[in-house]
Amino acid sequence: MAGTSRVRVPEQLSLRDKITEFMKAAAEITVAFGKGCRDIVQQSVVKEDSYIARKFSKGSYLLRRIGKPCCDCVRHKLRFFNHFLPEDKDPLHSWLVILVVTLIAFAVLKINARQNASPVPLIKKVFLHPPSASLIVLPDGRYLAYKEQGVSAERARFSLIVPHTFLSSRLAGIPGLKASLLEEFGIRLLTYDLPGFGESDPHPNRNLKSSAMDMLHLANAVGVNDKFWVVGYSSGSLHAWAALRYIPDRLAGAAMFAPMVNPYDTMMTKEERRGTWEKWTRKRKFMYFLARRFPSFLTYFYHRSFLSGKHGQIDKWLSLSLGKRDRALIEDPINEEFWQRDVEESIRQGNVKPFVEEAALQVSNWGFSLADLKLQKKRREKGMLNWLKYMINWLESLLNEAKEEYTGFLGPIHLWQGMDDSVVPPSMTDFVHRVLPGAAVHKLPYEGHFTYVYFCHECHRQIFTTLFGTPQGPLNTIEIDQALVEGDSKEQEETEKQEEVKLGDPAMKSK
Repeated sequence: MAGTSRVRVPEQLSLRDKITEFMKAAAEITVAFGKGCRDIVQQSVVKEDSYIARKFSKGSYLLRRIGKPCCDCVRHKLRFFNHFLPEDKDPLHSWLVILVVTLIAFAVLKINARQNASPVPLIKKVFLHPPSASLIVLPDGRYLAYKEQGVSAERARFSLIVPHTFLSSRLAGIPGLKASLLEEFGIRLLTYDLPGFGESDPHPNRNLKSSAMDMLHLANAVGVNDKFWVVGYSSGSLHAWAALRYIPDRLAGAAMFAPMVNPYDTMMTKEERRGTWEKWTRKRKFMYFLARRFPSFLTYFYHRSFLSGKHGQIDKWLSLSLGKRDRALIEDPINEEFWQRDVEESIRQGNVKPFVEEAALQVSNWGFSLADLKLQKKRREKGMLNWLKYMINWLESLLNEAKEEYTGFLGPIHLWQGMDDSVVPPSMTDFVHRVLPGAAVHKLPYEGHFTYVYFCHECHRQIFTTLFGTPQGPLNTIEIDQALVEGDSKEQEETEKQEEVKLGDPAMKSK
């Protein structure tokens, strides 16, 4: 049509044509690259005055006696390959290009073989399990979730209560502990979820004193009438320390494994502090700094790690530096399955606040010092009013033949410490033993942070033998009846004493 211009539309190339053109361009680039390498070699190495030129030039002795006969022989045998090369290309250049391409191909194949040899681990998502805990109602109306193992309350010779560590739950307890061993020693084992962990309700104003009170209410609610043992492992030890401080009259003793203390404790010497901090990674030091100064910033890191909805490695989540034995243990499929289930229970509420509170509790002011647990005579406070109280108590002690008052924890404290532990270094246990010289320290050569506590039946037997002696099994019917009779006789003696006091008091007689 007149007055109209035709615009030529470029033809669309097929995929085959595109691949052909790409291969041609790649070949040309490779040839040019080979020529460039040749020019570099000629200009920098193969000069008339260079060592190579003098030794391997046409007129050199080596080339005349060795090089020329060999080259003629090889050239004669490989000459027929030149028929497959392009006619317009120099055979030397073509063979150089082929050599370079072959080396690159072999390198790529080797890298792919290595990647295929190490399969990429599948990312496992966190699963929310149905509720399974037993619950008690605390005096403030909160629910506390707990788990009971071992013998029943009536048949128990010993009762153990275990507060769990950071990023754990009531399901942990003593990992791998067999029910037959609990039966053999007559042990009743109680574990519970800290406030906001697992199925326990959060505490609005949580501190270490409230943690000790929760432990006391649990013992009373489930029928632990006698004194019980508290077991502290790693970061769970701070709740065991709190129990020793605030409810010492209810405790028979304490068993600590790699006990964690406040790394900012002012009582630590420079050597103890240096021996502790130098074992930790930079990220872990940074997390402790945030927990102490800016705890709200921990929310960002927790949401990107264990609260992301996906499973990961414990050493990366908690920035732990592990030894060979500890690393081999956590990579074991049995332990990995156990730990993943424990983590799923720990984070089931999806609330970051309890974890931030737990991290801040560890590095903040505890409200007491480890020195307060040391057994010592009660000191007289200063002031006229305190002096009068002291004199009255002294006169009463003379009249009633009362014993001197002591402060601290009267029962036994056992500390187990792996000498290859980098999570809770041995310097921490040395600090505890210096402050509490009455504690029994069991140093474990070649043991790490997990190896002695996790899935070690013989280790568990050694621990219970150290604490309780020869296993005697659960209480039988006769022993239960004797215990009830002794309890009734004690109550009767107390009531008789109270009646004697009333009869000896003139005010009570007049009433």
